[in-house]
Amino acid sequence: MKKTLWMYSAALLMSSQIVSAVEVNGYFRTGMGGTDHGDMQECFKLTGALSKYRLGNECEQYGEVFASQELAELSDHSKIKINGMVQFYNDYGKSLKFSGDNGYTRMNQIYLDWTNVSFLNGGNFWAGRRYYNRNDINMSDFFYWNQSGTGFGIDHYKLDKFALSYVFSRKDDLFQDKYVNRHDFTVSDIKLNDKNELNFGLSYIDHENDGWAFTIQNITSNILNGKNTIAFQYGEGAGTGLSYTGNVSLDRDNTSFRMLDVVDWQSPNKVLNGQAQVLYQINDYSQQEDTKWLSIGSRTSYVLDDHFKLTGEIGYDQIKQGNETRDLTKITIAPTFTLKGTGYYDRPELRLYYTYAFWNEAEQKMRDLTNPDSSFYSTSNGSNFGIQLEHSW
Repeated sequence: MKKTLWMYSAALLMSSQIVSAVEVNGYFRTGMGGTDHGDMQECFKLTGALSKYRLGNECEQYGEVFASQELAELSDHSKIKINGMVQFYNDYGKSLKFSGDNGYTRMNQIYLDWTNVSFLNGGNFWAGRRYYNRNDINMSDFFYWNQSGTGFGIDHYKLDKFALSYVFSRKDDLFQDKYVNRHDFTVSDIKLNDKNELNFGLSYIDHENDGWAFTIQNITSNILNGKNTIAFQYGEGAGTGLSYTGNVSLDRDNTSFRMLDVVDWQSPNKVLNGQAQVLYQINDYSQQEDTKWLSIGSRTSYVLDDHFKLTGEIGYDQIKQGNETRDLTKITIAPTFTLKGTGYYDRPELRLYYTYAFWNEAEQKMRDLTNPDSSFYSTSNGSNFGIQLEHSW
């Protein structure tokens, strides 16, 4: 079988035509901001939470450029491409070096992609370091289901009423210290009706302390002129990362459960639009105190004309650990200038913003302990103001 596939692939490649089309796209956000104390802007995030609410609450210069070069179109009309992405990151208040203590520059994607392969029923094959099956909540930039990694995969092997995908990877990203084998299986594109699509995912972490995680996700389209995403996730041991590679020192007596509900919406007259989320996660540990994380937030824009809208965002995070409860609330108001539409995902946007946040005493003690040099040391509230340009193409 392997010899047959190799000969078939070689024959297709020999009969192909080399092409030279290059596709380039990217994303960046840049800005500046300060605190009400006259210091450089500090972002507001509940200590221990996995995400924060983004509007008026990002403290870095960030960019990414993605390029895709088609190498060949084969006789079965499948295509081979090489793809790469360069990522740039630099903290606010530091020289724009994008390296060292100031930030980083890295090749976060580099992979070969063979698409529309006939013996994969129109599916695709890829190998390298790739962002893959990334499901996120935009307003908090939280990637709750993410199969990115360094490895290889079969993408969307099409069957009658659904598709199958498989990924083998050894590193989630460049920041992961150790190589750990992870297997991701996905059943996708299950049409329940004309509005609902169901997806299932299973991750298995192959390690001395093995672990697994399961995800079920339903996306309902054409609701409130947008969509509604509901997901449930459960993991054990190293699977408590819930689709990421979790802590491999944990055995399977340690578990995590997460549920989330995200709505993208727009009023019929397109004057109002936004996103709202509810997320709840329980981490049940065998050797340490359990934690419960609740996150509720909403972003709403009021459109005044074709190139201007007023956007507000409020987010609340709470973590209960043992007998202690810590919480933080963040509120932002942002007059926003637009060039290509006023929808929630339309870019570019130029924003002026004012952000105010407050937190309880337990969170204040934790913040003072972990960041004694903070502009908000020994306080229970603070605010930032600034300007930000965000664009994608």
